[in-house]
Amino acid sequence: MAQIMRDRVDEIGPRNTRPPNTNMHAANIPLRGIYEISEILTAPTRLEITLANVVNILSSFLQMRHGAMVALDADGELEIVATAGNNHAPQSDWRRVIPQAVVDRIVATGAPLVIHDVSKSELFQAGLQTALSGTHMPVTFIGVPIEAEEEILGTLSIDCVRDGAASMRCDEDVRFLTMVANLVGRTIRLHRILGSDRQRLDEGRRAEKSVDEKQTRPARHSHVKIDGIIGESPALKQVLETVAVVARTNSTVLLRGESGTGKEFFAQAIHKLSPRSKKAFVKLNCAALPESVLESELFGHEKGAFTGAVSQRAGRFELANGGTLLLDEIGEISPAFQAKLLRVLQEGELERVGGTRTLTVDVRLICATNKDLETAVVNGEFRADLYYRINVVPIMLPPLRERPGDIPRLAQAFLERFNSENHRKLAFAPSGLDLISQCYFPGNVRELENCVRRTATLARSSTIATSDFACQNSQCLSSLLWKGADRSNDSNAGDEFGRNRMPVGSPLGARRIGASEGEEVPVNARDSSDPAWGATGMRVIDRDRLIDAMQKAGWVQAKAGRILGLTPRQVGYALRRHGIEVKKF
Repeated sequence: MAQIMRDRVDEIGPRNTRPPNTNMHAANIPLRGIYEISEILTAPTRLEITLANVVNILSSFLQMRHGAMVALDADGELEIVATAGNNHAPQSDWRRVIPQAVVDRIVATGAPLVIHDVSKSELFQAGLQTALSGTHMPVTFIGVPIEAEEEILGTLSIDCVRDGAASMRCDEDVRFLTMVANLVGRTIRLHRILGSDRQRLDEGRRAEKSVDEKQTRPARHSHVKIDGIIGESPALKQVLETVAVVARTNSTVLLRGESGTGKEFFAQAIHKLSPRSKKAFVKLNCAALPESVLESELFGHEKGAFTGAVSQRAGRFELANGGTLLLDEIGEISPAFQAKLLRVLQEGELERVGGTRTLTVDVRLICATNKDLETAVVNGEFRADLYYRINVVPIMLPPLRERPGDIPRLAQAFLERFNSENHRKLAFAPSGLDLISQCYFPGNVRELENCVRRTATLARSSTIATSDFACQNSQCLSSLLWKGADRSNDSNAGDEFGRNRMPVGSPLGARRIGASEGEEVPVNARDSSDPAWGATGMRVIDRDRLIDAMQKAGWVQAKAGRILGLTPRQVGYALRRHGIEVKKF
């Protein structure tokens, strides 16, 4: 179609060579106008520039004084205004060319509007002075709606001074303006569609960029919260940030920490935050099973492989295929079984007990231990090659004594769980929370939970006070164990209580989360080789120094504690240890 119009225009000749005042000239003006306006509308320019160019070129094909094009947005509000022949008025004063009432009439009716004498029209009374300025001849107004897909997008209008003979051309001008308005309407609609698509594309790119930034942004920029893990201490926050980063990979993780620090909870958190979260999370306590049973549990067995194997059974590695496998107490497995486990970890292949078929598994391995593996490797109790295989990403879990601010939160959470399970409505008195916050808890979170449950069970009222705690009635079993450990140190007897858990003063236990490589940070300034420290984690005060401090404090344990740098409870332990009777006044 464009080529046909171009050929037709070439036959007519350039505009400045057209013979004036001929019928051929008059007949071909609309054709040339539509052609040139089409070229303007298809030019790669902004919409407001395109509409302004269309209005300006109308004077080449119509006898007009002023021209105006008004484009409305989807809500019917003014979006773009383009005027021509109004050089003395600012662009914002477009209503002097076409009043708002006229625009509203054309938009409402959706039909052309022709007014042969605007001075006699009520629609033009507001702008009559401007419309009639410079002439005493009648001013004719022609306006048509701009529409596309049966939607009114704006108006296109002109006004002109005409004599009686020229009034017969109004119908031709209306037809010409209607064709132009239809082309403009399609152009406006196309620009809006492209703009909407471009906006959606930009929003999609921004969303993708935001997701990429979140995935690559270090987790330390925000505090990570994981269900089941309670606390706000800096040591715990740093572990949670590390867990959030490690979870996105498939690297083997070694969770290390004292017994009761919640290694299983952290393993579940790593699984839930990983891409494997929709697959199985399988766990196995290696210390709870003998070697023969452990092999069958991990690798599975065939029917008849041993006495009692009445059917084929898949092992934990097979059950965790595509997911995560937690091997708790990994430091307790025998050297013989360590060799069998190493092959599976290195090759990703296994054979069921009594079977010959090799199975391939894809498992994300998490190991946990409270044992000092480095010492075990040196002593030949743990294979060095297996140690290097599982110690890819070690995460040190802080003991509860490094999280004193978390003890009240944990105690409240355990009490709420107790209330829910037993349909009770118990609550801590402030003094009770203060007391429990000062405890040492060598058994960490597990011991704290047991303490809360025991106290809640034996509480005499709905409010748990200090008198309800076993330690205030000399019935704390953990306290007896600590004292037993002190006596065993004096008699060189083995510490059965602490022998199977990670020593607090060992290099593993002493290195805090966040310490630089090789930096040893003592826990509570404790040196395990210093005989002046007991199993309770507090300094054993010299008897004479203790008596002197008590005398200076008037035998008030709290004041003596401030003198010695201890808590009142630690002073009480020291008094009982030395058999010093507290004087009462």
